[in-house]
Amino acid sequence: MTPNRPPAFKNIAVAAHPQVAEALREAEQVAVYLNAHDIQAVHGILYDDILRRSVQAGEFDLLIALGGDGTMLRAGHLCAPAGVPILGINLGRFGFLMEVQQNQWREFLPRLLVGDYWLERRMMLAVEHWRGDSRLGVWDALNEVIVSRGQVVRPVHLCAYLDGRFLTTYVADGLIAATPTGSTAYALAAGGPILPPELRNILLVPVAPHLSIDRAIILSEGASVSITVEADHHAVLCIDGQTPVDFDNADRVDVRAGPHTAQFIRFQDPGYFYRNLTPHMSQNPSTSNHR
Repeated sequence: MTPNRPPAFKNIAVAAHPQVAEALREAEQVAVYLNAHDIQAVHGILYDDILRRSVQAGEFDLLIALGGDGTMLRAGHLCAPAGVPILGINLGRFGFLMEVQQNQWREFLPRLLVGDYWLERRMMLAVEHWRGDSRLGVWDALNEVIVSRGQVVRPVHLCAYLDGRFLTTYVADGLIAATPTGSTAYALAAGGPILPPELRNILLVPVAPHLSIDRAIILSEGASVSITVEADHHAVLCIDGQTPVDFDNADRVDVRAGPHTAQFIRFQDPGYFYRNLTPHMSQNPSTSNHR
């Protein structure tokens, strides 16, 4: 990957996750720092309607997100359609997608202001929910799309089609269609491989398959996949960990590489992803079992 240094930023939104301790106070401090350096910066809550409309209208050329990886996913949903890059400051537990730790932003923001950074572009998925000839929902996904059983502890039949041709029927708890970004999330927990973030492939990973294909499949760049549910009990569709959507029997989800790209500010060289794998994989900070 060739580093790409875009122009300096002039108008910056600093957005905090409302449920992360100290996030709003820290966001205010970041905004004060930027304003003191002749940057037009405002701060607020990531879910604030006024801030979101301003981002969507192109009033900002950068969003600084304070929170955890979930905050970065929500920031990606907001910013990618508007072409707005994102800088993550980690106030969460894991921070796989974040670039800067809470106590580091005063060290890195001067580099941002002089253009000493590059933009990492990550593929997003375009997701459509169909019931017969009716399209019920459209989403962008940065991590993954999951079709799975609901509250009934019984596997579902999931018919997968690749570029319109039948691939296989999974009998499983669920099926994940993930981006390379999502390959280190739920897909990894389900036994999938880790993909470099710059790829534009879709990763299919079954969850607890029963007497059906139990290996992950990496689809070629540009491929699309359709997943149809065959079940007489509750099934759901979930996009990037958001509120699940109920699926009826014969409902279908179509997934392909989307038109939008999430852009992350990076200060490390492009090989950072592999260097960070070992420390991220050796302990899970969301448990109490790490040292």
